Amino acid sequence: MVLSLMLVPLTADARSKGQRTYHSSTQKKAFQHGKQKTGYVQARRGGHGKVAKRYPPPVDNSTANYADLVMEAKTGRILHATEPDELRHPASLTKMMTLYLTFQALKKGQLDLDQKLPISQHAASQSPSKLGLRPGNMIRVEDALLGMVTKSANDATVVLSEALGGTEESFARIMTAKAHELGMNRTVFRNASGLPDPDQVTTARDMAVLGYALVYHFPQYYPYFSRDGFNYAGKHHNNHNNLMKRYAGMDGIKTGYIRASGFNLVASSMRGQTRLIAVVFGGRSAVKRDNHMAVLMDQAFARVHEEQRQQVAANDDNGQASSNVTMPKKPGSGSQQMAKRATF
Repeated sequence: MVLSLMLVPLTADARSKGQRTYHSSTQKKAFQHGKQKTGYVQARRGGHGKVAKRYPPPVDNSTANYADLVMEAKTGRILHATEPDELRHPASLTKMMTLYLTFQALKKGQLDLDQKLPISQHAASQSPSKLGLRPGNMIRVEDALLGMVTKSANDATVVLSEALGGTEESFARIMTAKAHELGMNRTVFRNASGLPDPDQVTTARDMAVLGYALVYHFPQYYPYFSRDGFNYAGKHHNNHNNLMKRYAGMDGIKTGYIRASGFNLVASSMRGQTRLIAVVFGGRSAVKRDNHMAVLMDQAFARVHEEQRQQVAANDDNGQASSNVTMPKKPGSGSQQMAKRATF
């Protein structure tokens, strides 16, 4: 069933297409049509055959790349949002969908955690961050999964994408189809990892939908996001989500960064029986992004808990039961009611 929480009716298709075209065109210089490699592209200078390194533009210091959203997971209610439906580049948040499809395959028995997958030349050749996989070798599904969750390893990501889709390009089409099935109607994936591509876009709202789906569709696998690191080939890899170490209640989900997007984060945190799912796009540094995320969630927790306190007091005054907390709905149930609460 389509996960339709938090969806807002879109404008006419022509307008949506126009917005996507405009947004994509403003990033062409940064991406050089997807040909950016490991931090720079090659540019001819002066027609004399000299080649110089030309780096993409730094993170925009204005609010052009910024967007955020904080959702109360239990109800789908939006507690705070800034530009939640504007197109943004997901960077490594893309791996959330690769992980969603991996968890789905594990649940259906199409993959096994101990199964070994072949490492192709294409997978091994991915730009960092990576595990340093070698073509012709094999890697366990669980190791590839943990490589994605903790180190955001692009080579491990492509291994899984090829196992599930045959090719990364084919898998990207599967990713986009699944996104639309979940209700992520403005999201388009072109690769499995989030490496720069001008046409790979999403929104803060869509990423919150995906975060919700990961938490509640796969509770048996979601704890992987809480791992602080893992060992592979004799080397320890720490989790890139540093905020999880210092923010009370946070148990995932994923960081992301490319120069065209800034520093991104989708986070989920539980305090008492209140779970928040929050998204920040366009942070100017990892530290500033993390600090801002902490402020947003602190404010949202304070608001929800104050509302709960007031409701308990009102119920006591009326002689009713004092508890008004309910567990999250099962995935796919009550989606129409959740959508109405989340629309703004």
